[in-house]
Amino acid sequence: MNRIYLYGFVGKDPDTRTVNEKTVTKFSLATSKTFTNGAGEKITGTQWHNIVMWGKLAETASKYVKKGSSLIIEGEIQYRTYEKDGHTVYTTDIVADQMHFTGKKEDSKPDNNEGKFQKGGNVSVKSMSDISELPGNVANYDEIPEDKDLPF
Repeated sequence: MNRIYLYGFVGKDPDTRTVNEKTVTKFSLATSKTFTNGAGEKITGTQWHNIVMWGKLAETASKYVKKGSSLIIEGEIQYRTYEKDGHTVYTTDIVADQMHFTGKKEDSKPDNNEGKFQKGGNVSVKSMSDISELPGNVANYDEIPEDKDLPF
């Protein structure tokens, strides 16, 4: 299985083009990890990922994603090689098929408050920044009907 999940911040505004009558959007995503080294110092390492989106997802990203947007990207890793100036260039892309707006930055959320977009359409859920507003959340255990046959 080739599946990757990334949470990070967009490094630059997306570049959107049309290739063979299909929309493609590309941008960079920074993911960070903080750890303590042997000397007790906190070290933050940042990795940059090339994100590629196609079709409706690419169109959505071109409208709503901006530099600094906080996103969760789901997709697959794709390795490519090509020739440039007589040298072989190796590149790794993340071909995204889902994008989730995490709500960390106000302008990263779509105007219609849809928080999750998928290839081939969209699914409406609220921002992931407030879990109490997500569908299916039960804030009080007393609200669960006793007559329901629960699987656990």
